Amino acid sequence: MSVGTHGESYVNPPAPAPEASRNGGVGLDDLVQIATKIRNAVESVVEGKPRAVRLALTVLLAEGHLLIEDVPGVGKTLLAKALARSIDCSVRRVQFTPDLLPSDITGVSAYNAERGEFEFKPGPVFANIVVGDEINRASPKTQSALLECMEERQVTVDGATYPLESPFMVIATQNPVEMEGTYPLPEAQRDRFTARISMGYPDPAAELEMIDSHGRSSPLERLTPVAHAHDVRALAEAVRQVHLSPGVRQYAIDLITATRKHPDLRLGASPRATLQLVRAARAYAALDDRDYVVPDDLQALAVPVLAHRLLPTPEALLERRTPEQVVAALVERLPVPGPRR
Repeated sequence: MSVGTHGESYVNPPAPAPEASRNGGVGLDDLVQIATKIRNAVESVVEGKPRAVRLALTVLLAEGHLLIEDVPGVGKTLLAKALARSIDCSVRRVQFTPDLLPSDITGVSAYNAERGEFEFKPGPVFANIVVGDEINRASPKTQSALLECMEERQVTVDGATYPLESPFMVIATQNPVEMEGTYPLPEAQRDRFTARISMGYPDPAAELEMIDSHGRSSPLERLTPVAHAHDVRALAEAVRQVHLSPGVRQYAIDLITATRKHPDLRLGASPRATLQLVRAARAYAALDDRDYVVPDDLQALAVPVLAHRLLPTPEALLERRTPEQVVAALVERLPVPGPRR
């Protein structure tokens, strides 16, 4: 499926030194060290899920948003909270329920009798990390309150626009749509999530360890921050400098275009998906201590970044062909760009 990942194949011209490194800020080596601290902190709470933790960290460094979907009780909220607590920044949690209103998320203008004027009361979305628990239990109207802030990093209330502080990340959990009391996320909402991951059940060894570590108290209570908000901003800046060769760029475009032409899909990946796939690939490469992207990075991220955005045809649904299967087949089939000479 993949080719060798030797640096000389895809670094031509060589990637420029990260701006942060040139200015005495965070370089690639610093990025790996800080990211490793965050990953170790999260994995001390979430046992046996290294891939899920790495994907969550990838989305954070790509300045994206994460959707965690799975059945109840497998650690979706625990992963979201652990990632949030490992960083010393503002964190707000929103429990999505059917009676939740959009203003409960964005905030509301209230009349101040003493001052004789309306003043804005910020909602929980005004935080660096917003944990949305069971997002698909709220109505589509309430879900849509996140559209502007996730895409434009701002909130508009009563004609006034309020910017959101960087870094800003929404980590949402949801139950599968076939479960009782859920509303499917609108296509526009799903498209704003950089990646969707599933936790899955832990293996027996990890579950046995969980009994010991979670038996008396939650390890989440003992988790202390290992990075700061300014660290995350510097890491994101370093990730932007990771090199993307013309061949790898074309490979990303070929993969996206193939989803738009596939007979099993009535809705392919959007241009937003292209940008988020590339951003995530840069972060994924940086976590491997590389300042260049290889096709393997795009292949590893194709399913979590693309599958939740795609809509299968009725025929594909009847034959139980899922978007995940379609994307995996495209990755297998598409030719990989060769080394540049």
